[in-house]
Parts: sequence; structure tokens; C-alpha cells
Amino acid sequence: MTQRLSPACCRNSAINLQPESFVLILHAANTNKNAFKSLIAAEYSGVKVELNPNFEMGVTNKTPEFLKIHPIGKVPVLETPDGPIFESNAIARYVTRLKADNPLYGSSLIDYGHIEQWLDFASLEIDANTVFWFKPRDGRAVYLPQKAEEAAISALKRALTALNTHLASNTYLVGHSMTLADIVMTCTLFKGFTKLMTKSFTLEFPHVERYFWTLVNQQNFKKILGEVKQTESVPPVTSIKKPSHPKESTKPKPKDEPKKEAEKEELTKPKPEAAEEEEETPKPKPKNPLDLLPPSKMILDEWKRLYSNTKTNFRVVAIKGFWDMYDPEGYSLWFCDYKYNDENTVSYVTLNKVSGFLQRMDLARKYAFGKMLVIGSEATFKVKGLWLYRGPEIPQFVLDECYDMELFEWKKVDITDEDQKERVNQMIEDFEPFKGEPLLDANYLKVVFFVFCYFC
Repeated sequence: MTQRLSPACCRNSAINLQPESFVLILHAANTNKNAFKSLIAAEYSGVKVELNPNFEMGVTNKTPEFLKIHPIGKVPVLETPDGPIFESNAIARYVTRLKADNPLYGSSLIDYGHIEQWLDFASLEIDANTVFWFKPRDGRAVYLPQKAEEAAISALKRALTALNTHLASNTYLVGHSMTLADIVMTCTLFKGFTKLMTKSFTLEFPHVERYFWTLVNQQNFKKILGEVKQTESVPPVTSIKKPSHPKESTKPKPKDEPKKEAEKEELTKPKPEAAEEEEETPKPKPKNPLDLLPPSKMILDEWKRLYSNTKTNFRVVAIKGFWDMYDPEGYSLWFCDYKYNDENTVSYVTLNKVSGFLQRMDLARKYAFGKMLVIGSEATFKVKGLWLYRGPEIPQFVLDECYDMELFEWKKVDITDEDQKERVNQMIEDFEPFKGEPLLDANYLKVVFFVFCYFC
């Protein structure tokens, strides 16, 4: 009977830690999503992995030297002291196992099995269909009939639906902390979010959106990926066309025919002046509907300055000042309560959720002021917020562009209700205890970037 070893046993006995002075070299372009997997795993594991700075796709990987380490010339390839490794998931596993008892591989045999499960799911269900959709539009494959593309998109949506269902009740794919499964899944989703899947496409999968944007904004991810932006459009089809072989005419062409054809081509060419004129007249940027509202007596920046600068007697100075400034005709107040507080079992994960939300809400800075509280001294933590918006309703562009909005229950504040008004005062003031519980954290829109970096 074959003896089965646990993942921890494999890590401790079969893999030696990376020598302090040794650097692993990864051969791939610096934009390769599959290379990102091992680079991010290395950041979390304290392993030294560097990209080959001289690598040039289509050149380096066709040299005899490269073909010795990968016979079919694909990337990425990792050079190790014991020989090369290819296939991106295999490389990521190797890098992860260089650290003994690496938490990226979970803490039990079932964790290990689930991590491997999601690695396969990412490759077979997400990546395969994304690549099938993308390559013809990137000019790297023949564009097949539309039904073939629709089948790939349908299969991708089916996979994203399954992933979305799992993430509805889980912050991470496996357990309560980051694992290799999250790194591989996020890198797999990266191409879709940045090249194909527009906001209107991903709106169907709010938990996948929350998961992706939370992870790509973690420090170790940002170090490798940089600032990630979602694509605004699907690229047009620019695929390789199948070569056609027209029958050659048996009649010889007259000598002056090439000249006539050249003249015809010259006449059909667009005039460069017209193209330049089009470039010089960009379409005017549409105004935000909130800018067209009647003027308000409340100057939002004045309130923000008062809030930021008040250090003592907060209730007397800032709270009183707020109500003196507040214009119920020009602004509206809203409470928000996170729908999935039962997920908030780890303090730093909860804090990162809130700071990520505030970062994405920066798009509304000109028209909003927000206050977010994380409540409780131990799990599970409650997340509640207070938001001041320009206009009588939550701005539509905020609902459209910030996917986190639907993760909260929103309730308009009735300022004629003294209990609701007092709750507004307490949330602005960071009053503690709030509803009988201590505050773990209180944060507001203006300082989002500092707070996010701190908690990452």
C-alpha cells in the first residue's frame, strides 16, 4: 500500500529552504500574468525571484539556449539550482514550498486539497475560456464563428457564477487567510478584468469583484501588478485571417495597368489633413449631473476642513457646525450596514475591506463625505457607515462604478427623527461605546490612501 504524505510533511522533508544568497531567475516578459503568480508567491514567502531583465518575447524564447530549458519555447520558465521548471502553476508551487510550513499552503490536508482544487479550477474553467475569447481579438488566433466565441463567454460566465457563489460566504478561497489559491486565481482573473471584462460584464458577479479588487490592492500584489484598472471596452476582432488563394488570370495585364492601380489606390487613400483635424477636435467631456443641480448653501469643502481641523470640543464645534451648514435641499444623509458581517472574523481582513471600499469611493470625493466604523473588540466585527451625498439620492455614477455599494444596505436618514439624528452625531464624532460596543476603527473618505497603506 502506497504511503501518502501530508503537505506539511512534503514541505519539511522534500524541500530545502532557499540559500540566502541565491536568486531564482524567471524567464518571462514583465507583463506576463502567469509570471505574476510566482512573483507574488515569492513576495509572501520571502523568496528571491527576479525576472530576466534581458528577456524579449519572440526572440529569447526561440534561441537554442532557451529551448534547452523548455523544448517548445513557452514561458514562464524558472531556473533553479537543480534545473529548470516550466508551467506557471508548477513554478508557483515550487516557490511556495521553498518556505517550510508556508501558510500559503494551508494548515491541513483538506486545505491542501482545496488549494489544489482551486488552482485547477482557475486554469481549466477561468483561464482556458478567457484565452479562447481574447486571442482572436488580440490578433494571435484565427477568429472562429461567433457561436464559438459565445460558447467561450458562456462557459466563462458559468465558472464566474460558481466562483461568485463560493465567495458570497468566504473572504478567501480556502480558510480565513491568503493561500496560493488566491494568488493564482487573482492572476488568472487579471487578464479578464484588464482586457475583456467591462464593468457591465462583471456587475453580475459582485463577490468576484469584491474579491479581485481587495486582493490586487494588497501590498504584495501591488508591488508586482502596480495600479490595476478595469477595461472600459472589449477589443475589436483583429485576428489572423486565413490566407486566400484566388485563381490567377490567364490573360496578361497591360503594361500600364500597374500605373492605373497605383493611381486608384492614391485616390482612395484618406487625406492626412482630415485625420489630423479629427485628432484636434476631441469630444467634449459630459458634465456630471450633480454639477447641474441648483446651488447649495452647504459648501462641502468647508465642512471637510472643519471636521479635519477640530481637535477638541468636537460635539460643540464640529457637530454644531455640521448642522448649521447642512442643506437638506442640496444634500442627503445615508446610513449603510454591511450585509455580510458574519464574514468579518479576522480584524485585519475587515479593516482592509473598509479601506479598500474607501479607496474606490474616492471617485465621489467631490460630491460626498463618508464615515466608516468597524465595531467590536472581537469577532465577528460589524461594519457601518454614514455618507453625505450631493443631491437627494445616492449618485447614479457611484452606484454604477463602485461595486461595493451593493454589499451594503442603504437607508436614507430622516433628520426629523431625533434618534437617527443622534446616531449621525455619534458616527461623525466616533462616539464610544457605539450602541454598547467598542470601536475597532473609525475612518473617513479624505484619508483613505494613508489608511489603506497602513493596514496593508
